[in-house]
Amino acid sequence: MAKKSALRKTPKKIIPDTDQILSETKINRRKEWRFDIPLSAIAEGKLPKGKKFKENTTLDNISSGGAYFCLDSGVIVGSKINLVIDLSKKLTKGKNFKLYLGGITVRLEEQNKKGKKQGVAVRFSKKYKIIPKEEKNLKS
Repeated sequence: MAKKSALRKTPKKIIPDTDQILSETKINRRKEWRFDIPLSAIAEGKLPKGKKFKENTTLDNISSGGAYFCLDSGVIVGSKINLVIDLSKKLTKGKNFKLYLGGITVRLEEQNKKGKKQGVAVRFSKKYKIIPKEEKNLKS
């Protein structure tokens, strides 16, 4: 009598199917990672009629390609904006540094935050500077 061959079991599916992955994952279609770091900054630039503005703000998020924050100034898409960002001493080993970046406004949103008129998304230009924050000379 011949032995019956053992039935081969189909291996369990370890990797979920594509539909399951897509339904459980939010897809971020941006090219760079965004970091939700509330960095203090000063935004400066020109308004549509040429009037200059300078306003304190806090970044909602930042990436290597841009940032999102809120302003009252009334900028428009295409406005050139410069940001001066105070870098945390935790990021700079206890030293005071500022990051200078420039960019173009690429998106505006109505903002519900108290005291701010609009959400502003800026795409950075390639040039930037990191310089020591000026400290008062304590020597007499």
